[in-house]
Amino acid sequence: MPANNTPFLTVFFLFLGLLRFDSIPGLKAATLASVPGVYVFGDSLVDAGNNNYLPFSLRKAILPPNGIDFPSKKPNGRFCNGKNAADIIAEKFGLPLPPPYLSLCLLRKRNARDVAAVKGVNFASAAAGIFDSNDQTTGQAIPLSQQLNNWLSIHRNLRRKLGASEAKTHISKSLFVIIIGSNDILDYYNSLKLRKKSKPQQYMQSIANKFKEQLKRIHETGTPRLLIFGVAPLGCAPQQREKNSTIHECNKEASMFASLYNEALTKMLQELKQELQSSMAYSYFDLFKSLQDINSNPERYGLADATSACCGRGKLNADIPCVLPFARVCSDRTKYLFWDYYGHPTEAGARVIVDLMFANDSQYMFPLTLSQLVSP
Repeated sequence: MPANNTPFLTVFFLFLGLLRFDSIPGLKAATLASVPGVYVFGDSLVDAGNNNYLPFSLRKAILPPNGIDFPSKKPNGRFCNGKNAADIIAEKFGLPLPPPYLSLCLLRKRNARDVAAVKGVNFASAAAGIFDSNDQTTGQAIPLSQQLNNWLSIHRNLRRKLGASEAKTHISKSLFVIIIGSNDILDYYNSLKLRKKSKPQQYMQSIANKFKEQLKRIHETGTPRLLIFGVAPLGCAPQQREKNSTIHECNKEASMFASLYNEALTKMLQELKQELQSSMAYSYFDLFKSLQDINSNPERYGLADATSACCGRGKLNADIPCVLPFARVCSDRTKYLFWDYYGHPTEAGARVIVDLMFANDSQYMFPLTLSQLVSP
């Protein structure tokens, strides 16, 4: 999800690290093959600090209470109280947290960069989109097109470090996590010009078509395993709910746009799979449906609140941004789905979503379960 001035929520998450698979009825942990590296592309839902290195960006999680539950207890560029979903996925495979790509560029020794890149890199950028937007021209975000250029740089590092043949094998066994699209949808939702120019279904299809081009660029560098997230019900972010002053229901139009995009996305992925056949392996995670289910019964997942922000002030803690001096932080951050009014999840929320993804019988993953995706 975006870290835009516009609300955004590609929300996605729920619960705490103490939650075990067998504590959620019907879920069993998957038996997973080893994954040598995790490479992350996306927006503020998984930004690990890349925007901290953009001098003109205002989309930075550099102020407390962000990071309050991270091991360092300090803000680190994650729009979260602790670890985000990409961090947790890497941990599940026994890998270190993928470092921000721009942090590796500062390493003086080339060999140090090459070694770090082997186990994974995070290219994500808050406010990034599938389309290049004004945030690219102002230097406030790294759109997916540039994230892929950065991946090409890492790809060269891997070939230099491992050799061409071993690098090819490494990429084919690694997991590429992609969480993006919310900002593109919200740009359309908030733009009268775009809405006059294109009907919702047409515009959502154009986003999916652009995404297809970018996935082909990744595929040209090898045959990685792709874990692609759908977009969350964007109208259910606390800020969107708070606008519905009395009943605090979700904004149906914003969520409808997200649903239209997800339909176009899943169809596009099926078409791309047919084009590339056996050389493409992917799993789609239905973030939209999983969040709907969590919202309908948060207690089942160990949560007490799936509508309010943990950090903020006012109704639903959605009147002001989390980082303002007079914002308040909830006392038990393991019970909230949302960290801030934009809809970024708490670490607890992210763990719930990732646990649902890692379940052997997950109803939210197709055409492959995660264990099938990473199997030799």
